[in-house]
Amino acid sequence: MNDSCCLPSKPILVDLDEHAMQLGGRETNECPTCRQRGKPVPGQTVKAMLAVTLRQARDTEYFFCRTRDCPVVYFSADGTQTFLADEVRERVFQKEPDADDVFVCYCFRHTVGEVHAATPEIRDEILDDINVGINAGQCACDLRNPQGACCLGNVRQVIKRFEHEKELALR
Repeated sequence: MNDSCCLPSKPILVDLDEHAMQLGGRETNECPTCRQRGKPVPGQTVKAMLAVTLRQARDTEYFFCRTRDCPVVYFSADGTQTFLADEVRERVFQKEPDADDVFVCYCFRHTVGEVHAATPEIRDEILDDINVGINAGQCACDLRNPQGACCLGNVRQVIKRFEHEKELALR
């Protein structure tokens, strides 16, 4: 006989999707500061990018916060640990997309300013340079890019943004 009125007499099995669970009213992939969804990032990326002692890094799932105005770069799935922009080795493109001296391509060291100042032909050469490096196996975005993924999409985004701004200025 079960003495507790709060416990069922038979165990109940519940299948929960880990990412659908709420932690303190927060989804596991939601930044604890800005509440925007983060992108999963490999633990090796977090360790490679941290400028603080690695004793602070835990063996847990981390997410990358790409929200521009949020100081958090990485946060743990449980939301109890965050690493801020001043705690990583590189300035983060997503946090400073308008800063000319911030890398938009971390492996081949192309900056926002370089892309901005480039002619359309030079922009094509930058894209070709990155693609050649990727095809030659020289890319290490999983370790060098704070977002832990290929930079090529970011470079294309910057090019598209500058081309759009130029079109608006010509109107």
